[in-house]
Amino acid sequence: MVLVALCGTWAIADEEAATAVGVVVQGVAEMRTKADAGDADAQFDLGCRYETGDAVAADPAEAVSWYRKAAGQGNPDAQHNLGLMYASGQGVAKDLSEAVKWWCKSARQGCVAAQNELGLMYASGVGASKDPAEAVNWFRKAAEQGSTDAQINLGMMYAYGEGVPKDEVEALAWFKISSTSGEELALKNREILERRLDEQALRAAQQRSAELLKRIATNRSRLGAGMG
Repeated sequence: MVLVALCGTWAIADEEAATAVGVVVQGVAEMRTKADAGDADAQFDLGCRYETGDAVAADPAEAVSWYRKAAGQGNPDAQHNLGLMYASGQGVAKDLSEAVKWWCKSARQGCVAAQNELGLMYASGVGASKDPAEAVNWFRKAAEQGSTDAQINLGMMYAYGEGVPKDEVEALAWFKISSTSGEELALKNREILERRLDEQALRAAQQRSAELLKRIATNRSRLGAGMG
C-alpha cells in the first residue's frame, strides 16, 4: 500500500507539473498575441522572458526587439532595459550613447533605476559629457524615491563636493538612510563619517536623515497613489 501511495503521489505530482508547464506555455502564447497586437506591457514582458530565458529559449536579440517596440511606445521599464542591453552589448552592438538616450527617456518618466544609471553616466563622463551637477540631479531624484544605490551615490557626491558644495553632514544623512538596507558601502562610509564628525554635526545629520525619510515616504505615497 505504501508503494502504491508513493507511486500515486509521484504520478499526481508529475501530472500537476505537466499542467503547470501547459499553463505557462499558454500564458506565453497569450502574451505574444497581445504583444503582436501592440500591447506595450506584453511586449516588455516578452522581452524580459527572452532576456532571461523564462519559459522560452533565451535570445538577447529577440529581447532587444521586443524592448524596442515597447520602449517606442513610451514604456519606461522597457526603455530602461533597452538601455541596459545597449550598455552591456547584449543582443545589440554596445553603444553607451544609445544607452544614455533610452535612460533619459525612462528617467524623465520617473524610472528610479534609469535615474540612477543616468547619474552614474554624468558622474563618470561615460556615454555622456561629464556633468557632476547633472549627476547629482538624477541621483537625488532616485534617492528621494528610495533607491539605496542612488542614496549612496548622492552621499558620495556630497562627501567629495562633486556637483554640490562639500557637506559631510548631508553625506552622513544619506549614508545613514542607505545603511538601513545593510549595504556594506553605506555602512562603511557611515562609520567613517561618524568617527570624523563632532557631536553637533552628528546631531544635525540625525535630524537631516529624519527629514529626508519623511520626504521619501511622501514621494512613495504619492507614487503609489498615482499608480492606483
